[in-house]
Order: sequence, then C-alpha cells, then structure tokens
Amino acid sequence: MITMDNTSTVPSPRDGNPQTPLLEVRDLHVEFHTRDGVAKAVNGVNYSVSAGETLAVLGESGSGKSVTAQAIMGILDMPPGRIPQGEILFRGQDMLKMSFEERRKLRGRKIAMIFQDALSSLNPVLTVGYQLGEMFRVHQGLSKKEARLKAIELMDKVKIPAAKERVDDYPHHFSGGMRQRIMIAMAIALEPDLIIADEPTTALDVTVQAQVMDLLAELQRELNMGLILITHDLGVVADVADKIAVMYAGRIVETAPVHEIYKRPAHPYTRGLLDSIPRLDQKGQDLFAIKGLPPNLLRLPTGCSFNPRCTVAQDICRTDVPLLQVVSEQDGSELPGRASACHFWKEQLHG
Repeated sequence: MITMDNTSTVPSPRDGNPQTPLLEVRDLHVEFHTRDGVAKAVNGVNYSVSAGETLAVLGESGSGKSVTAQAIMGILDMPPGRIPQGEILFRGQDMLKMSFEERRKLRGRKIAMIFQDALSSLNPVLTVGYQLGEMFRVHQGLSKKEARLKAIELMDKVKIPAAKERVDDYPHHFSGGMRQRIMIAMAIALEPDLIIADEPTTALDVTVQAQVMDLLAELQRELNMGLILITHDLGVVADVADKIAVMYAGRIVETAPVHEIYKRPAHPYTRGLLDSIPRLDQKGQDLFAIKGLPPNLLRLPTGCSFNPRCTVAQDICRTDVPLLQVVSEQDGSELPGRASACHFWKEQLHG
C-alpha cells in the first residue's frame, strides 16, 4: 500500500528490505528567493510509495506538485531554489545528502521522469531513435548500432506503429500522442524502479489521454514500477491510482484511497475539485468553479491557506493552520489511509 506516514507493511518485490518503501518524502520544504521575497513553494510534504503502486498527486497550478517532483529528481534550479529542510529517501538513502554524481547515476537507471510537454522536452534537431538510444550509450556503453536496435524495441513496446521505419524520424514528424509515447519509452528504457509522470496527458484529446494512461498502467504492471502521477484532473486518475494526495499552496490537504475520495471527500478544496468535473447529468448548466485564485506564495494567508476561497471557513480557519490528521467514522473508528487538513473535516466527511 502507499502510505502518507513513514512506514510500510508491504514487501517490495524489487527491494531487499521489506520494511523500506521505494521512496519516502519527509517534511520536505522548497523555497525560491526572488527580488520580491521568499516564495514558499513546498511546505512540509510527506508521502511514500512502494514498488508496483501508484500515488496520484492532485492540485491546481502552483500547488507545489511539480516542484516536489523536481526536488526528488534533483533538477531544481538552485539558486534561486533552496531546500531548507526535509529528506528524500530512495531505498532508505537520503538523496539530498548524495553527491551530484551519485544522483546523476540514479536518474534514468533507478528514477525516471515523464515531462508534460513532449514537444519541448525532445530535442527537435535529433531523431527520436538517437535520443532513445542515448540512454543505452551513456548508461550501458552500447554502440550506436546496438543503441538504435534498443530504440526500435522501445518504440515497439510503447506501441508506435512501424517503429523500424520511424526510428530515424524527428519529433515534429509525430503526433502529440505519439510524442508522449516516446517520452514514456525514454522513461522506461532502463527499467527504473520509480517513474514520476508530470501531467503526462496535457494537451491531448480524451481518447489519446485514455490510451496513454492505459499504456502507463500496462508498463507499470509489467515492470513492477512505483508510479507518482502528477495531475490536476481527477478524471484521469480514477482507474489507475491506488491512492490520492491532494495539494494546495505547498501542503498536502487530504489523502485517501482513490475511490474513497470520490465518494466522501474530507476537505472543502477536494470537494471543489470534484464539483468542477463536467457531468453528463448537468447538461445546459453552468460549470462549477472554485471562486478566487490560488494564494501568492510570497504572502500566504494566515491560518488555512484555502480560507479566502472556502465557503465554510470560520474564524479559526483564519488564525490556526490545520494539521493533516487521521479521519474517522462517526463511531470513532479510523479510516485506513485517510487524512485531512481541515478544522471541520467531520462536517465535510459526514455532512
């Protein structure tokens, strides 16, 4: 299972120590020093994921989802970025204490990332075969000919038609969906233990979105990878995620097993995201939208960061920061894997 604390009881088939999750993020803080002040992009994030499991991280733009992923990958621009505190443990080793060379060896081989804009992520002046083969040339020392054959195998694996004929094509020769498949092929090239997919279906139509998500799920099962799926679209993750973490203003505000969060959200922000999903039974009606805008990270509101946009906020919400706490049924029995950072989670969950 995926846990939001620092323990796991599920053995990881690709991990020699069954007590150690594949990845643990502990009390992670990320800030950016600008001319106008310090922007606190991530404020004490905790989550973990084991092999073969999918954690979906949800939230609007600016909530800290991608910054957390970049910190895990070690690709933050520092400066202006800075990690003042926290731990990022991969197989029990803190990557923040590793040297640049040690982290570089992990990238691609053990942890890989799929970026949201395939066209800008791929080099326009190099063929896709060359770019796919680079993983094998750099990390495994294969010859150009051997790497090219590996590239064709990868393109076949991600179901790109006529891979042998298209291996020497350039990125602009492919459709958006096919380019995203190439990005997925690059990520799985060395069969990493963990993949971080940052908005992998952005700008794709609904049919192609479903194909890309099905492909990711199929490859994950085949390779037994851990998967962190970053998105703002609750509709995308319903059939692929095991558990969801909802982020707002750099904090996790709710966690739950994927289907539980759809049935009974325990935070007004999560409820707002769910209500924003278009529904067939609301044809002709205005779409719901959460009022206002995400907060300025340079000047976060006092108390709960969501309080200026929250329809149920009270005085305590404007003064006290709510902690992420385990939620329970009305009889007091704890709900496994569920937590909410809302002073009035009981009203949200049981109202």
